[in-house]
Order: sequence, then structure tokens, then C-alpha cells
Amino acid sequence: MNKKRIRVLLIDDEEEFANTLAERLELRGYDTKTAVSGEDGLNLMNGESFDIAVLDLMMPGMNGLDTLRRIKSQTPDLPVVLLTGHGSTKEGMEGMRLGAFDYLMKPLDIKDLTLKILSAVDASDGNEK
Repeated sequence: MNKKRIRVLLIDDEEEFANTLAERLELRGYDTKTAVSGEDGLNLMNGESFDIAVLDLMMPGMNGLDTLRRIKSQTPDLPVVLLTGHGSTKEGMEGMRLGAFDYLMKPLDIKDLTLKILSAVDASDGNEK
């Protein structure tokens, strides 16, 4: 695997959760940006490039599935890992049908997330070659 830092866009309306998760990813060598809504995340994507998006499904306004649809229409090759809570896998499965790489349940283990990020980015890099 190459040594460049993986650029992660983390979209979650729970700002404290998003900031804590971003800090934990930064400590592991990831370059992260956070957004507190789907709209904010899409705006960040207009000005910067990312290797992966980590997206909460349950958000007010533009929910995670709507945000996923917009991400996939703008950057179809960007891998997306979904976060879902409340023990619901239905939305996670729907997200995968819409093009997400995979989903994880909240509360999540940082090791599970980093493994999922690496798998998604590696798979995406393999598709570009």
C-alpha cells in the first residue's frame, strides 16, 4: 500500500461524535474533514478531493441515503462507508444497493472503521488500475 495519507470526509450531524471520530482517525494517520450535514459534506466535496466518505444515515434535512445518492451522482467512484444506529440494518442494506461500499453499526469500534476504510480505498484503487 502506498504511504499517502488517506483523505476521509466524515459526515455526521452529531458534531461531538464526528469531531471525536476525526481526532481518532487523525491519530492513526488519516487526513479528515468533518461536515455536520449532507449539504455541508457535498459543499466540501466541491472544493476538495477525498479518498473515501464516511456517512451517517440518520441526519435531519438531507438524510444519509439522499446524501449518498448525490455523492454517487457527482463522484461515482468515491467509496462510501455508512454508519447506522438504532440496531437498524435495513437502511445500511439499502445504502449498499445504492452504491455504498459497506456499513457499520453505531456505536462503532475504531478498529472496525479503519479496516473498512482501508478495504474500501484498496478496492477503489484496484478499480482505477
